[in-house]
Amino acid sequence: MGLDRPQAWLLGLPTAAVYGSLAFFTTILHNVFLLYYVDTFVSVYKINKMAFWVGETVFLLWNSLNDPLFGWLSDRQFLSSQHRRSGAGLSSRAVVLARVRALGWHGPLLALSFLAFWVPWAPAGLQFLLCLCLYDGFLTLVDLHHHALLADLALSAHDRTHLNFYCSLFSAAGSLSVFASYAFWNKEDFSSFRAFCVTLAVSSGLGFLGATRLLRRRVEAARRDPGCSGLAVDCGLCGEELLVGSEEADSITLGQYLRQLARHRNFLWFVSMDLVQVFHCHFNSNFFPLFLEHLLSDHISLSTGSILLGLSYVAPHLNNLYFLSLCRRWGVYAVVRGLFLLKLGLSLLMLLAGPDHLSLLCLFIASNRVFTEGTCKLLTLVVTDLVDEDLVLNHRKQAASALLFGMVALVTKPGQTFAPLLGTWLLCFYTGHDLFQQSLITPVGSAHPWPEPPAPAPAQAPMLRQGCFYLLVLVPITCALLQLFTWSQFTLHGRRLHMVKAQRQNLSQAQTLDVKMV
Repeated sequence: MGLDRPQAWLLGLPTAAVYGSLAFFTTILHNVFLLYYVDTFVSVYKINKMAFWVGETVFLLWNSLNDPLFGWLSDRQFLSSQHRRSGAGLSSRAVVLARVRALGWHGPLLALSFLAFWVPWAPAGLQFLLCLCLYDGFLTLVDLHHHALLADLALSAHDRTHLNFYCSLFSAAGSLSVFASYAFWNKEDFSSFRAFCVTLAVSSGLGFLGATRLLRRRVEAARRDPGCSGLAVDCGLCGEELLVGSEEADSITLGQYLRQLARHRNFLWFVSMDLVQVFHCHFNSNFFPLFLEHLLSDHISLSTGSILLGLSYVAPHLNNLYFLSLCRRWGVYAVVRGLFLLKLGLSLLMLLAGPDHLSLLCLFIASNRVFTEGTCKLLTLVVTDLVDEDLVLNHRKQAASALLFGMVALVTKPGQTFAPLLGTWLLCFYTGHDLFQQSLITPVGSAHPWPEPPAPAPAQAPMLRQGCFYLLVLVPITCALLQLFTWSQFTLHGRRLHMVKAQRQNLSQAQTLDVKMV
């Protein structure tokens, strides 16, 4: 009986906590990957510059295309209706179970692909290319199914906010792996860091297996619980047995689906705003070390800069817990709009104050990254609302959650590429300092991939500092103005959002009764 007590305790965990723990098992790997993969291949494996650029170019194409590809492969059956009397069809609970089973497979494979970075097993250029594509492929599969579950496990804004709260909490805990990694990182003796990565991968893989097993049991148990109804987070998809399919035998092609999206007005305004947001998030990530070096390096120590770098990974998740509490009270639309106004106000204040107010400058650099990353995390909730509206507008029998998340990523991921390109061009425009002529841009947290360029001439240094300052404040001002305009055109909030959710709820109940009668 003693062995049953831990199992009973685990089964008693809230569904939201089990769902949120999946974010922890992803974050402990991904932040370490972001910090060290470039430095590992450049400084330890000695990859040459041409192979590095080829790998990054192929990775850019793969990273942009795999989201809609995997989303289409996952959810295309939900866009096709099959004759009910044929016996084919899926219930909403079956859809959730399929996503959970996919996470149970893809999570451990993500951990295995993470391990492939830290052991040399092929020529450096080939290993770099294969590792990037494998890792990003499994990461995309995990992210798509995890985000899709947010839309499939809960319908109400309160329940989805509750799920996202636990994701932020566990993501903040997972970000602590960044601090632990500093104790093991040593380019000369790589064995201790390799052992650390093995520990992370094993923990993540086992965590995915355990969490998905618990989540699967919770959803299966909900079917046998007569006291549970609706899309309650702590009851799973109880009572939700609508079938995918109808009397019509029509099938929807990819071209038809894209035309439907092109007519989805709120989707178009959202991805326009989110493209700017993705650009700003990655701009902050790419140029955070540059701003620290040229604006604050004379006033803070190297260790303080490292601590600020680590905190920039953890603080957005902790800050998001407060934002989510505001979302429960005021709604996601109002909170996001408030963050855009805050970004604009702080940037204008910093522009007026100038680069010599160091305490305000330090606060602005930190808050700019934290608030921008926090906004990115809130937008997942908006996509789940778009999933609901897509289902209602196009009379789907099942929400194509993963596919819609994939289409959002397809449109917005180019912002990742525009960020370093436009940022370096603007820096060169303001100062004449061309980073590409001297070194490769280094991702956040990595050591310099190639020898560090000589410091700018004394006469050029003030101009470079001034250029970095204008880059720091004018980019968020421009982004905020663009986002305030596009966000003002987005109408899926307030009364319309309540109407969409009511229609989806009524559709679910009507189809549930129809299935029971059949």
